[in-house]
Amino acid sequence: MNEDRQIHPLVPREGWHVMHLFYHIDHGQWALLSGEERREAKTNLTELVGEIRATPDTHLLAFSIATPKADLGFMLLTPDLQVANQYEKQLSLSLGPDILTPVYSYLSQTESSEYTTTREQYAEETLVAGKGLSPGSHEYESALAEFDERMAGYIRHRLYPVLPDWPAICFYPMSKRRSGTDNWYSLPFEERKKLMAGHARTGRTYSGRILQLITGSTGLDEHEWGVTLLAKDTIDIKSIVYEMRFDEVSARFAEFGDFYIGMQLPLDLLFRRLCL
Repeated sequence: MNEDRQIHPLVPREGWHVMHLFYHIDHGQWALLSGEERREAKTNLTELVGEIRATPDTHLLAFSIATPKADLGFMLLTPDLQVANQYEKQLSLSLGPDILTPVYSYLSQTESSEYTTTREQYAEETLVAGKGLSPGSHEYESALAEFDERMAGYIRHRLYPVLPDWPAICFYPMSKRRSGTDNWYSLPFEERKKLMAGHARTGRTYSGRILQLITGSTGLDEHEWGVTLLAKDTIDIKSIVYEMRFDEVSARFAEFGDFYIGMQLPLDLLFRRLCL
């Protein structure tokens, strides 16, 4: 068998793969290591984090989990699933073979939304019908160009995000309900789009306080989406989730998994927080 045969990349046509990884630390095993072994283990993880963050189109967030659900969390974004898989295995063993125990993980992909307003819809419904602008006029063309620029930035963020180092991070998976009359997938597209538009309006009121990244996981993991919220204040996380639950799209159709709350920290502070 040819051991050097090429490993084919698994890169989606658009977007990146996203892994959320959560671990418990076995402090009993850690206590058995000598001081030198502990320093080597922390150096190994530090160098691995640096290597991952230096990989093109790759981002890695590291955070301490606020409750005993887990101790340490990572959020890894990278195009190639082969690369994501390699880094995930290395992260799991980075402090030694018996130190980190995976307690939860989630695989998804960045994606654009099927409910995004198209250029044609914006022109017809907003510019012509809503504002009374004439196609071809200076005002019409200027507004359309502004829309194109705004939507290009929005889609770029959804597919290829750059996430800030805001201290608070929240992750939870969710699905749309498929039960009796509350079957999301039996609704006409226009009704689903209208419901999602109301949901989005709520989200926009938190601009500057919450950065939200929704990643798709249908066929990849146990739920249909992963939701990552970054914030400077946990009250904004609590508030946006609470407020959105009154939107019909959540109140009637949403089903949620467990919530994980963490705090992004530089590695030296993260090690101290984790008592390593």
